[in-house]
Amino acid sequence: MDELENTERLTTKAVYDYKLVRAALDKGDQKAFAELLQRYRESVYYMMLKMCNNKDDAEDLTIEAFGRAFKKLDQYSPDYAFSTWLFKIASNNAIDFIRRKKQMTSVSLDNKLESSENKDHSSNIKANVPDPEEHFIKKQKVELVRVLVDNLKPKYKEMIELFYFHEMSHEEISKKLNLPIGTIKAQLFRARDLLYNALKNRKEKY
Repeated sequence: MDELENTERLTTKAVYDYKLVRAALDKGDQKAFAELLQRYRESVYYMMLKMCNNKDDAEDLTIEAFGRAFKKLDQYSPDYAFSTWLFKIASNNAIDFIRRKKQMTSVSLDNKLESSENKDHSSNIKANVPDPEEHFIKKQKVELVRVLVDNLKPKYKEMIELFYFHEMSHEEISKKLNLPIGTIKAQLFRARDLLYNALKNRKEKY
């Protein structure tokens, strides 16, 4: 009863969204999920594009935002509009992604600077503490990883296969695909990020 009273504060549009949320939760109505996605996909996409200034990343982050929102839909409360709740999830996810991407770029730049100053090559050797995402990916069964990799976009799938399965270096992948090393590192970072989340979500279901 309390939730029904709370909807009185919402706009007509927000009340309709709440009805879709209830249909999705109470009846498992796939059409309700689809309609929620259709109603806000464009808005979320342009918000992501404004935050990360990259169309591919914006597209991926949009799908991730809905995935996260739908996964914890039972946590939504009609104290505020569904769109407000969704945008907050999308925004927080994008901020985390941008922060991780900046950290990776910073490490890459540090490595280049040290190499250019003819220092030892220790900067090119992976740290003693393994990257948690990379360690997690390698720890999983190869069969499961391959199944999930097949569901990635072609460009990300190729990056993962070359780097993990064929154990090629960034330089070797760059030559093979005729792409700048910076592009290779950025796409591999995104591919690994997507694969890590897919593996983590898959694991949480069992």
